[in-house]
Formats: sequence, C-alpha cells, structure tokens
Amino acid sequence: MTKVAILWHMHQPYYGDLDTHEQVLPWVRLHALKDYYGMVRVLQEFPSVRATFNLVPSLLVQLDDLAHGRARDRYLELAVTPAATLAPDERVFLVANFFHAQRARLIEPRPRYAELLRKREQEGTGESEEHWKRAAARFSEQDFRDLQVWQSLAWIDPYYLEGDSRVRHMIAKGANFTEDDKRVVREVERELIGRTIPAYREASRTGQIELSTSPFYHPILPLLCDTDAYTQVRPDLRLPFRFRHPEDAAEQLARGVACHQRLFETMPRGFWPPEGSVSEAIVPLAARLGLGWMATDELILARALGIAFTRDSAGYLEHPEPLYRPYELTIGADRLRCLFRDHVLSDLIGFTYASWPSEAAAADLVGRIVEAGRRYAAQTGGEEAVILIALDGENAWENFEGGGRPFLRALYRRLSEHPELRTVTMSEAAGERAAPLRRLLPGSWAGGDFYIWIGHADDQKAWMQLSAARAVLDEATEVDAAARERAREELFIAEGSDWFWWYGDDHFSDQDYEFDALFRGHVRNAYRALGRPVPDELYATNISVGLKRTAIVPPTARVRPVIDGEVSNEDEWAPAGYPVLRRVFGAMRQSSEATDRVTAIFFGCDGARLVVRVDAADRVERLLGAGLEIVLAFVHPAGLRLVVRRVGPTLAATLEAQGADGRWRARAEQDAEAAAGRILEIAVPLGALGDSAGNSLAFFVVVNTRGGEIERYPFHSPIEFSTRG
Repeated sequence: MTKVAILWHMHQPYYGDLDTHEQVLPWVRLHALKDYYGMVRVLQEFPSVRATFNLVPSLLVQLDDLAHGRARDRYLELAVTPAATLAPDERVFLVANFFHAQRARLIEPRPRYAELLRKREQEGTGESEEHWKRAAARFSEQDFRDLQVWQSLAWIDPYYLEGDSRVRHMIAKGANFTEDDKRVVREVERELIGRTIPAYREASRTGQIELSTSPFYHPILPLLCDTDAYTQVRPDLRLPFRFRHPEDAAEQLARGVACHQRLFETMPRGFWPPEGSVSEAIVPLAARLGLGWMATDELILARALGIAFTRDSAGYLEHPEPLYRPYELTIGADRLRCLFRDHVLSDLIGFTYASWPSEAAAADLVGRIVEAGRRYAAQTGGEEAVILIALDGENAWENFEGGGRPFLRALYRRLSEHPELRTVTMSEAAGERAAPLRRLLPGSWAGGDFYIWIGHADDQKAWMQLSAARAVLDEATEVDAAARERAREELFIAEGSDWFWWYGDDHFSDQDYEFDALFRGHVRNAYRALGRPVPDELYATNISVGLKRTAIVPPTARVRPVIDGEVSNEDEWAPAGYPVLRRVFGAMRQSSEATDRVTAIFFGCDGARLVVRVDAADRVERLLGAGLEIVLAFVHPAGLRLVVRRVGPTLAATLEAQGADGRWRARAEQDAEAAAGRILEIAVPLGALGDSAGNSLAFFVVVNTRGGEIERYPFHSPIEFSTRG
C-alpha cells in the first residue's frame, strides 16, 4: 500500500492598510469566490480521501475581515456603484482594472465579457491616463454595468455556477444587467465568503482534512533569522548588508499558530514554511511551539543527504527510497519531523495538466503515483512509500477547464478507488517510522536557494530599506509601547515574501508597482509611527528591471518665467518639461487625506536657477493659506528640500538640509524665490543645490500638513533632468 499525502497551500500576502482597513488588491476576495470554499467542498464528495490544507494567516485574517464587513475593497465598492453615477476617474479605473482574469478560461467563455475586452483593445495598448480615458470613452453606461457584473461573476465558484439558481439565471442572461442584478451578485459574494472559514473548520472536525499553518505574514524564515543563510548556499556571493532577527521569525510563527487556534479552535500540528524555505535555525522555533512537522522540497533533502535525485526518461526516480519516507531532524534538544515533496509530481499539477483532458491528466498522475510506490517497495524489500504532493492550491485552477473541478473529481475518484493507494494527512504521514536526518542546509523549493527573494539588486535594495527601518525600531527605546508595536506590525508585514518575489527579472505581473508600493508604504509607516523622518528613497520605486518610470517630457529650451504666481504670459512656460502624472487609487496613496490636489508640474532651468511651476485643482494661494506646505524634496542632491509655506501674511521659501539626526534645519543662504496665486512658481539658485557647474537634479513635489506628508508627485519615481541642456 502506498500512502499519498496531498498538501494544498493557500496563500495571499497581506494587502491591507492598517489605517483605512482597505484591501488594496482584490485577490483575497476573488480567490475566495472561485477557489477557497470550492477546494474543500469538492473533497467532501469523496469521504475516503484525506488531504491537508495549509492556510496562511495573512490570508485568513483578510477573509475573516471580508466575511464580517470589516474590510474595504475599492474594486468591490466600484463594482456596486450605480453605473449611472460613476465619476470619470472611476470609469477609467474600471476599464483599466476590471479585466484582471485569465483570458482563455475566465473571459473568453463569457461572450459579453470578451466583447467588452475587445472594445477596450480597440484603443490599442498603453498605460497612460490619457490612454485609459480614451478607452473608457468607448464604453456606454450599460457597458459599465455589464463590466461591473462580469468582473465578479466570472470568478464565482463552479458549485454556484452549476447549482445556484441565482447564478445560473445571471449566466443565462449574459448581458444588459440591471442594478438589481448587481445586488444579487453581491449577495452571492457575501454568502460564499462567509462560508469559507466555517467550511474548513467543519471538515477539520470530521477528520477528513488536516489544517496546518505558516508564519503570519508569510516571510522567508531562514532570511529573517539571518540573511547569511543565502551566502551559505551561494558562497560565491556576498550581501552588502546583514539582517539578523530570529526574534522576528519566532514571533511571526507564534502569531501564525495563535491565529490558527483562534479561527479553527484547535492547535495546528504542523506547518509549511513559506516557499518551502528551511534551515536548521527554524527547527527550534517550530518545535517549541508544539508543531510536530514541516514540509519542503526534494532538493533540500538531496543536499542534506549529499546526493542527487536522478530520473529516467519517463520521469520516475531511479532511487526513490530516500525521498518517499518521513525524517526526524534533531537540533540540540529540539526535534521536528520533516517531509519532502516529489517536485515532479507536484509540478505536473501546477504547470502541465491544465492543457490535458481532465480524465487523462488524473489517470496519468495516479498511474505515476502507483508506479512510484511499486518501485519504492521493490527497492526497500516491501516497505510502504509515503509520497508527498504539495503545491499552491489556488492559482493553478485558473488555467484548468471548469476551474479545476473536473480534474480534482477525477483525481480524487481514482485515488479513492485504487487498491494500492491510501490518502493520508500530513500528520499521519509524519507519524510513520522516520529516518534520522543529520543536517539541513538552508534553501527553498526554487533552485534550492533564496535567489528569487534576495539575489536581485532590487531585492537587496528593499532588504536594506527593511534592515535600516528595523534598526531604527530597535533604537527608538524612548517611544511609547503602542507606537513601537504599530511600527513593528508594519515591518512584520514588510517582511512578507511576496514583495520580494516580484522584484528582479524572473517574475512579472500587471501589478508589480502596487506590490512595490505596498512594501515601501509599510516601511514608511514604521518610521511615521516612531516619529522619525522618512527617507526620501522610500518614495521612489525600487523597481529597476523592466522599469516603467514616470514619463518625463524634458525641457526644450531655457525657461525664464516671471515669478509672480500667475500665468502672466502663455509662452513663458512653453519650453518647460513636465512629468505625465498618473492617478493613484486606494491605499497606494500616501494618506487617506490625499485628493490629488496637484494637477500639473512644469520645470526647467534659466541658466542659473532651477524653476518649477505647480498647478493645483484650487488656487495655490488658498491651499497654502489653509496651512498646507508645498515642498521640493530632492533625491539628488540628497538631504535637501525647499519648503514653501505661509508664515502670517508672508510666503516663505526655505531651503533646508537634513542633519545626521534626521531633523531638517534651515540653511544660512536663502536665495530661493516663490510666489503663489493661481499657480505656484519657484526659482532656486543652482549653486545652492551644489549644481553651479550644471549636472543633474531629481526631485518630488510633496504636499504636507502639520501632521506630515499627504501627497507626493510623481508617485513612482522622481522628476529627473540635466541642467546642462
């Protein structure tokens, strides 16, 4: 008899904003509609099949917030807004963001949804706001209403598509939806999300499934313990920093266990380390919490044993006996059972079978499991193999027919009927007679190392930002406990693996900038919670590979305006350069107070001075009179800023330098000039910026209140230009 342990890893990073309770990206909600409930529900059709679900706490708390109405979701809010009342910028947002779905499986089978996508594509490609405005102009009110419905309806769980009369009616209708139809879709959404966590809790109580956990915000535990773990497996590389906080790793794991206990009313018996990333340092952390097992990839076992797993031309292990058994690793006084997944079998589900007919795919997988078990028994004198298949339990199904349900049903049926196979939970698999494991080298499922998360220049820049903020937290001993705890929470979120996954040249998504902005936003928030100045570099994107910087139109000639705060001559700013500003939505914004006050920025050089013009939605003199400040925050030269503020009846333009203590102090020379009326005009001597010879400058335009920064323009990257031109 071959024992088969299946572990479905359910994971989303923490998309939330701790101030606004907004989930910035919609993936928790959308996967809750399509995957989370259905994955446990389909298993219940096969009572003899046992499986393990690893549910990451950062996913669970967001699901729980959605189920209980504690979370905001801009995507959802715009999906339920009456189409007739959508503002122009909201229509742009819908057209730009409501087609984030797998085209072949989720869009094209829905004729109306596909028709709307093709209407958007008639405008061609582009990412500027002007492009999206032109695309949105092609949509009628009914188009927007149908798009609002399909953006949710396309993700609805196959169980509801097959058996819920409300959903079947909507699918049959297909188009020309009403506002009442939108309310029905929202009712189904609430029902589905509300059922998800209780469904797992109940299935766990029956014993059919085991629920395991992960560290709370899904960090790479070995790197939290010590980033030198990377150089252990890549000794040819050296990092320009060292992050070493095993106490963070311990706390993240402890919080994960506590969250699991709160939501499922039971203690998890094991855990999946994020990205299968392990090291000897994490063993005591898990064992001392009462966790009995962890799982990772076969490559980690091969390195621990000093062997290589080779396969024949059909993909079968030539020597399966080391892999198909549990191990026990002892580190000091601490012991932990370890299971290692069959990488090939797991990847067949994740990356190959989606293009196969479901029955053929299930037959192939089960046939491979049976043959692997037979080969193991033949080489061990009749011992029973314990084969682990572990993979992502949500993303693959977008590529399968029927949301993966036909494949899963075929797989579970064959597993339950085959006389040589028995499915087991992870704890049952770990409870088998274990072989001793003498050592465990650091590594992950991806190439056996941590390159994806720390090897790229962009990764390392982000790690240095995280490390610097973590050091500030340690030094801020005078700050009250509540503020320190808030900063710690922001940094724990920033320690999550997903932000680093999207840096570098190996993974791309339509929302790379959003992931980057979320990471930097959490690090900025830690500084703010501690009352420390935020480094300017945390406002500029970390992304350098495939960088889509803010489009900057350079000056065409010298710019010589009259600094009077008015457009006294239409030609005076005609040669100026300008950034193409993009709207920023939701918690990507710097503050909940942000309202896109600045509408345009122009810049240039008159030969001796940097000149800048700022246009706003209101008269700039009113904004300054209301207590706002407008700041030129220089990235190059670093540590300088020009602050324009109203001081009584006088407009002051103060050049400030940042000291070693992080505080800003006025410089002795104050030759800058500013005037505010309908617009703001500024002139700063290049010599005061250390640029008298003519070099390059880089700056943001920032809007401040007494409580701190509320807006920054451009959002992703500064205005950069050469003063030589």
